[in-house]
Amino acid sequence: MKKLVLLLFIASFSVVSSQNQKLTSLKIDSIRFDGDAFLGYDSFGFYYSIKNNVFSKINTRDTLEYKNISLGKITKVDLQNPLKIVLFYENFNTVIILDNQLNETQKINFSESIIPIVAIGIASQNQLWIYNSMNQQLGLYDYLNKEYKTISVPFTESIKNYSSDFNVFHWVDNKNNWYVCDIFGKIISKGIIPDFDSIAIINESQFIYSKDSVLILQDLEKGKKTEIEISEKTFKKFYYKDQILSIFTSAGITNYKITIP
Repeated sequence: MKKLVLLLFIASFSVVSSQNQKLTSLKIDSIRFDGDAFLGYDSFGFYYSIKNNVFSKINTRDTLEYKNISLGKITKVDLQNPLKIVLFYENFNTVIILDNQLNETQKINFSESIIPIVAIGIASQNQLWIYNSMNQQLGLYDYLNKEYKTISVPFTESIKNYSSDFNVFHWVDNKNNWYVCDIFGKIISKGIIPDFDSIAIINESQFIYSKDSVLILQDLEKGKKTEIEISEKTFKKFYYKDQILSIFTSAGITNYKITIP
């Protein structure tokens, strides 16, 4: 009987411990920030922002800007390749590609090819991920040869949130189902994720999300949730890349080093 009580105590202690588990973060620095949206950093020490619909690239010495008033609001920015930055203007169904000096190298008006798009990202081999809202299918657009091909079956629900890299396209639908599609059109369901205010997909099993200014790291493969400790009690958005967590508040940007197991 004593052994049974001891085992139950240990089991209950383990459950409580796992529920209270937190991931510590190390504050690196803070910067003053005057903008409407913080978009992240590149490997060359620049950070990117939007203010009054002007896209900016900034470091300690230089500020570069790009604006295109005629296309309306910037809907999405893809910074994966700092030599080929992709800006999406959804209201005008147009994509702008910029070089590292923010010079416009390409302008693609998808209305000319009758492809209404609501999601976009840079893919491998001079291609763009395209979600065609007309047929509700994911495709790839070769922006050098101006060729488009559909690669997926129609989506059953609308897209709530999405991100991509060169090889895969992630999306969360309006029922919080998470899916991944590769460049060959193979779709994998990753499961249902919690409700969120903001989310960053790390890989095909891990993601960070915020809800009511609480940051959670979730690992679906391990079935584990971990709260990330930060100093800020409230924040507007967060950004994560390569073990650096950036917190965007009205006061500025605070950068933390975190180690994700």
